[in-house]
Amino acid sequence: MNKTLLFCSLVILSACGEETKEKEEIPMETFRDEVQATSVKVGLSEKKSFDYLINATGKIEAENQVMSVVERSGYLIDLKVEEGQQVKEGQVIALLDKTDSQLEWEKAQVNLRSSRAEYESRKITSTVETTFSEDLDKEARDEYWRASSGLLAAEIAVREAEINLDKTEVKAPISGAIADLKLKKGSLVSAGDEICLVLSTSLLEMKVKVLESDISFVKKGQKAEIYPVSGLGDSITGSVVSINPKVDENGLVQVTLKLSKGGGLLPGMNARAVIRAPQNNNLVVPKEAVVYRSGRPVVFTIDNNEAIWNYVEVGKDNGREVEVLDGLEADRTVIVSNNVQLAHQAPVQVSTE
Repeated sequence: MNKTLLFCSLVILSACGEETKEKEEIPMETFRDEVQATSVKVGLSEKKSFDYLINATGKIEAENQVMSVVERSGYLIDLKVEEGQQVKEGQVIALLDKTDSQLEWEKAQVNLRSSRAEYESRKITSTVETTFSEDLDKEARDEYWRASSGLLAAEIAVREAEINLDKTEVKAPISGAIADLKLKKGSLVSAGDEICLVLSTSLLEMKVKVLESDISFVKKGQKAEIYPVSGLGDSITGSVVSINPKVDENGLVQVTLKLSKGGGLLPGMNARAVIRAPQNNNLVVPKEAVVYRSGRPVVFTIDNNEAIWNYVEVGKDNGREVEVLDGLEADRTVIVSNNVQLAHQAPVQVSTE
């Protein structure tokens, strides 16, 4: 009886030992093969030209705007424009009563004719002798007759009267659109009174504030896209035309952009500008390739169908690509999808879709 129990015990212990041995000898690759590979999409780390995008906001302004003013006193008898109307340079936009100016001009004309008659008379009867040469003698005598006859003063008076008469027509100083109309027909005005603002709406510019840390990337001639803050409408292209060489108290620098066209933008509108600052020979990866673990940027590459964890140092970001300063080499396949929860050496399968 005891021999039988002993024999059974030995058999059981032998079987357990063999089972334990078999379990210990199962390779780890067997378990790894049982984990389903994560389907991922891939991109490439590349050395290439990289557009760093600088975002800024500001207001649209007319490149040229001039206030039209009255140059003499009188009654405004006619106003030929309304707000929003397009005018050409030199176009009459308002008329003043010219009765007094017309009378002054007529008086000046009468005085001019009288002075010219006196001048001709003195030329005929004068016997003034000089010691100058013959040519200078004629010139000196003619100047003397013009002055003494009052002809010079009369000619100046006529020019003054013509200028005053011309000032009764207020003309557009530049081509553009009428804005801020201030006067009404029939108003009594004085010299210096403002009539309206004329804006060159076809020539627009935008002044934006750029962080001093970014201003070294901005150069004259760089391209920009301008978008209405409302988000409606297409972007309008522009370019950098000037950079203020002064940093304000908020650490900002004013940059002026010239718009290629007006589009749906109007002076005074708020807009957003994206200035493109090209950077040459930078190592970049698609933005989706960069994920963060414990606050540190990570890029996964692929080696033998496994995801390889790479800590990287990132630089500038243009919304589509990210500059990699350290931790990655060029021409490496990088994972751009399903990488948020991916582990180091996790099996992956590249999606062909």
